[in-house]
Amino acid sequence: MKMHALIDWAPDTLVAVLALSIAAAVALSLHNTALRLLDEFFGSRFPYIRTLLAKMHGVTRLALLVFALVITVPLVPLDYDTATVMARMLVIAFVVMIGWAAVIAVNLAADLYLKRFRNAAKDIFYTRKHVTQVRIMLRVADTLVIVFTIAAALMTFDSVRQYGVSLFASAGVAGLIAGFAARPVLSNLFAGIQIAMTQPIRIDDRVVIENESGQVEEITSTYVVVKLWDWRRMIVPITYFIEKPFQIWTRDGTELIGSVILYLDYSAPIETIRAKLKDIASQTKLWNGKVLRLQVVDAKEQSVEVRVIASANTSSEAWDLRCEIREKLIDFLQREHPRALPRQRQEAMAQNAEKGSGIE
Repeated sequence: MKMHALIDWAPDTLVAVLALSIAAAVALSLHNTALRLLDEFFGSRFPYIRTLLAKMHGVTRLALLVFALVITVPLVPLDYDTATVMARMLVIAFVVMIGWAAVIAVNLAADLYLKRFRNAAKDIFYTRKHVTQVRIMLRVADTLVIVFTIAAALMTFDSVRQYGVSLFASAGVAGLIAGFAARPVLSNLFAGIQIAMTQPIRIDDRVVIENESGQVEEITSTYVVVKLWDWRRMIVPITYFIEKPFQIWTRDGTELIGSVILYLDYSAPIETIRAKLKDIASQTKLWNGKVLRLQVVDAKEQSVEVRVIASANTSSEAWDLRCEIREKLIDFLQREHPRALPRQRQEAMAQNAEKGSGIE
């Protein structure tokens, strides 16, 4: 009796498995053949279509596989429970396929827009503005599509759907808890949208955050990656750039003015040092020829404070220019005017006073 039941059960299961396996194999084989033919046809004449086919490879394969199984499942001998499970899996696969296709479509549209814009735009700051906006909005769109796809897939289950309906219907403490729990995510999401619209920072901007200088390397929907001067990476929540002040060196241009402070003796020849500064600046490629000044900005008991300012095209060049000016001025003073460097006079003045009074 048991052997007879096993024999009756085994053929139907084997037939179903074999039929579904053959349908999947045929679908995958047809997909590979069709893609190869389309790639040969559109390869050189339509590069955009070729790129689209390459990016949609996974989606089209899943779509053809789902289509083949949808046709095959009603034809194979499956019991009601197994057929229900298979139908549910196919529905979930269909939902995932739609979400996947939406993500790819959004990314392709963004890439196409940025490629055309980069080819047409000549203003690098205008280009960076659009690159930043598109990247942030792309992250937000991808996040929303993924969330809605997962939600749609879960709502195919009766228990989850009923729970969701009851949760929305209650709108009480559970809603408040969910709101507080989602507040950081939502605040970062809206901060990302605000940054994309208002542009307080952009990709490749030079910024100073928490006394660290660096370059904006990546902007996501929740955080910003800043590449520091020593190649470390600082991960900053995106809300930081909305809620707190920070320095930006490349808002409307990359040019910066660097300053050098020197403490010199009162006998320092200021005009001679100023002439040497002009000579140093004229011989370096770091100075952009716009701003160059030497001024005595303070006078203290033992020394005078001299400030040198010079402009450069970028922040890195401004830093190197400051170092070069400082080194060469100090070397010039050591060689040509050593008495211009700061000195202590208390001991010498005391000795002169003693000699003048005749004290031995």
